[in-house]
Amino acid sequence: MRLLVPLTLCLGLWAGLSASPIPGGEEDPPFGNRQPAAAIKASIKIQPRISQAKNLILFLGDGFGIPSITATRILKGQEQGKLGPETPLALDAFPYLALSKVSVLERARKAGKAVGIVTTTRVQHASPSGTYAHVVNRNWYADASMPADALQQGCKDIAWQLVHNVDINVILGGGRKYMTPAGTPDPEYPTYNTENGMRKDGNNLINMWLEARPGARYVWNRTEMLAAVADPSVNYLMGLFEPADMKYNLERNTMLDPSLTEMMEAAIAILSRNPNGFYLFVEGGRIDHGHHDSAAHKALTEAVEFDRAIERAGALTDEAQTLTVITADHSHVFSFGGYTLRGSSIFGLAPSKATDKKNYTS
Repeated sequence: MRLLVPLTLCLGLWAGLSASPIPGGEEDPPFGNRQPAAAIKASIKIQPRISQAKNLILFLGDGFGIPSITATRILKGQEQGKLGPETPLALDAFPYLALSKVSVLERARKAGKAVGIVTTTRVQHASPSGTYAHVVNRNWYADASMPADALQQGCKDIAWQLVHNVDINVILGGGRKYMTPAGTPDPEYPTYNTENGMRKDGNNLINMWLEARPGARYVWNRTEMLAAVADPSVNYLMGLFEPADMKYNLERNTMLDPSLTEMMEAAIAILSRNPNGFYLFVEGGRIDHGHHDSAAHKALTEAVEFDRAIERAGALTDEAQTLTVITADHSHVFSFGGYTLRGSSIFGLAPSKATDKKNYTS
């Protein structure tokens, strides 16, 4: 009893300083033990599924490491008017956790399954290209990006390999300019020369992909994508929605550019038409780019959209037949200072100041 009174007083003081009130139940000292104990008890009861999954979906949040995951929980909760840290992500409900690497798209296609890639970066970017390309330099997006000696030796750029290496059913993301001949005007930005096609070999890889797959569909905006999904005859879909990377979710034109969740929904709709099942790679690729620019708002709102796509995929698939894996390829130099009050904005300041008399950030 001697510890209960000062602890309650401290929590009361904390509640007064925080942006939102602390739930009353948290003032009970055993509170911090009950939830973890219940989670451990529930995990012990989990029985592994021994049947073979028909489908496989891999979600990859680029740069979405442990600190970013925690910050995303806070942002998701605060967007709902909560304190934040207590808010679970869709990925938190998954029964198993590991740090690992997976590369299975080619194996899935050889097994007769439909395969697809969805990303908010260019489809030739490092993570998506890791599913289909074999290249010594991640920046060889088009032949114009390659050195002369590599071309002379017969090396192929990533965009070429996207079309020729594996028979991919669904390709959704950015990266139009790497697919068309130099000088080809972009359909969305025809007056911007920097967004023109850039291939030196004169090949239109979009047309080559379509010609090799009768009934395949190419789209460059959200309306066309939704129309393709509504057509039951479409088993192949390529959607390239920007010349390079797609716009951040905060900045995208919602009439022209689909969200990650919308692209994922379209991919599942088409891939599900294969009775043998499917493999789908889904990347929240611009979490990473926001972190590279030290733009936490962009990075974390991308992460919230990534979580939204995970949740929606769960609703669209049968857990008994679909193995869903969530991972990240790396993290970022992104951490918590330890001085910010609970309930404060994840983008805000802590009350404590450093030696330069400036506040620590969340």
